[in-house]
Amino acid sequence: MDDLFPDSLVSPPLALAPGAVLLPGQALAQQDAIWQALDQVLQQAPLRHMQTPGGHTMSVAMSNCGQLGWISDQHGYRYSAKDPVSGLPWPELPPILAELASTWAGAAGFDGFHSNACLINCYAPGSRMSLHQDRDERDFSQPIVTLSLGLPARFMQGGGQRQSAHQKITLRHGDVLVFGGPARLCFHGIMPLADGWHPLLGSRRISLTFRCA
Repeated sequence: MDDLFPDSLVSPPLALAPGAVLLPGQALAQQDAIWQALDQVLQQAPLRHMQTPGGHTMSVAMSNCGQLGWISDQHGYRYSAKDPVSGLPWPELPPILAELASTWAGAAGFDGFHSNACLINCYAPGSRMSLHQDRDERDFSQPIVTLSLGLPARFMQGGGQRQSAHQKITLRHGDVLVFGGPARLCFHGIMPLADGWHPLLGSRRISLTFRCA
């Protein structure tokens, strides 16, 4: 599909690698309810650019909801029960998002997934996420479930080593990507976001990443 048409069409699950499944357009039917729930979360815990342990400012703006939130600062990468900006617990994970994440995980072959942390990443044109592994969670038997909203992004799906060959997959508005099992510790990232405009989010892409931390 041409990227002039930024929304996915609902289509059958697509296996990208053992344990990695793309669910094209799975969230389109619920996009209004999802955005309403997300907007309420961001009013309580606004997006912010965190610092890496090395002192660099991340190009992606972030927030969290759920029992735990992922944070980065001079002390390292970790999960915290409180928002370091407000000192308050992170906003509750909206029930509709928790239920959808569990449903999407089941559709990809991972039944019984219950997220206690949702990372919210906001990309502007030019922002990116370098290749990395998600290793800060305690239970690697649980998958990662990611929902894409807004502008399309080029996702890099690699292997167990940073230098492993990787494939590039376009993630569009409404797509859900699930990776667990053999793919749980794969290196992955997002290439610099291209300019564009989406009717819901304008010149932004937001990803919701559900995890069992």
